[in-house]
Amino acid sequence: MNAARIDARATVACLLGPTASGKTAAALAFAARRPVEIVSVDSALVYRGMDIGTAKPTAEERSRAPHHLIDIVDPADAYSASDFRADALRAIGAIVERGHVPLLVGGTMLYYRALTQGLNDLPGADAALRASLEADAMRDGWPALHARLAAVDPLTAARLAPNDSQRIQRALEVFMLTSQPMSALLAAPARDDNAAARYRFAPVALEPSDRSVLHARIARRFDAMLAAGFIEEVERLRARGDLHAGLPSMRCVGYRQAWAYLDGAIDHATMRDQGVFATRQLCKRQLTWLRAMPERTVIDCCAEDATEQALHVLERIVEGRA
Repeated sequence: MNAARIDARATVACLLGPTASGKTAAALAFAARRPVEIVSVDSALVYRGMDIGTAKPTAEERSRAPHHLIDIVDPADAYSASDFRADALRAIGAIVERGHVPLLVGGTMLYYRALTQGLNDLPGADAALRASLEADAMRDGWPALHARLAAVDPLTAARLAPNDSQRIQRALEVFMLTSQPMSALLAAPARDDNAAARYRFAPVALEPSDRSVLHARIARRFDAMLAAGFIEEVERLRARGDLHAGLPSMRCVGYRQAWAYLDGAIDHATMRDQGVFATRQLCKRQLTWLRAMPERTVIDCCAEDATEQALHVLERIVEGRA
């Protein structure tokens, strides 16, 4: 009975991987072969006006296949894993209804987990509490708040850098709201509303056999972003007047460093180096999430034929052979 139920589910191919691993190229190559509609699994691509620093697919690339969950949120607004799950399920359902092939593409593994495994009982954001933590950080520094987190949630603190302000703040917020460490809440069985039960998610992961190759790509891409006008993009966002460095949108990798540079807190060379380093740290976290997924099919993104390998696996998935 279980096998019959699994066989009856619609299979959804998922192309996952760290930043700069070649996901967009592989996805568009697959879209050239199949009636594919791409569902973005990326917490930065949701924001409008944040194009260069997020390596958002260009207008030409987006014209080659319908894209979903890109440019759907104003940078002043929040967007949660719960929001993503609801939006992604709606998008996938509509794509299947049209007789097209849904392809999930991205590297925000928390979103992917929320979609495929359900949601944990984490509290929503508390603006007053976040403001209080921001004030503490301004006075004492984020390493001090990291030490505070280590005292109440050592497991979460151990995987966070002392200056990872967004995640330190969130983990402290969760503890202060629930009196439970976030690590314990995340380890508890997720709430499953069965909304995703009609799909079988098949992850294909682009991962590097040599991380230094990916690091070099990251550096080149960051330099290309700067040359393409990334600082000017952040200047335009700042000029709106309603955005600030504490917003989730402006904490995205690269934007945080560019904002500090425009504030005069760091020089251009430091901004560039910190942006590259932060992107490498993001890559490391993405790979940690991926390696906790034993069901994934791994493609070496350093291989010259990585795109062709990914296409072969994706074809097998949509044909029901994998």
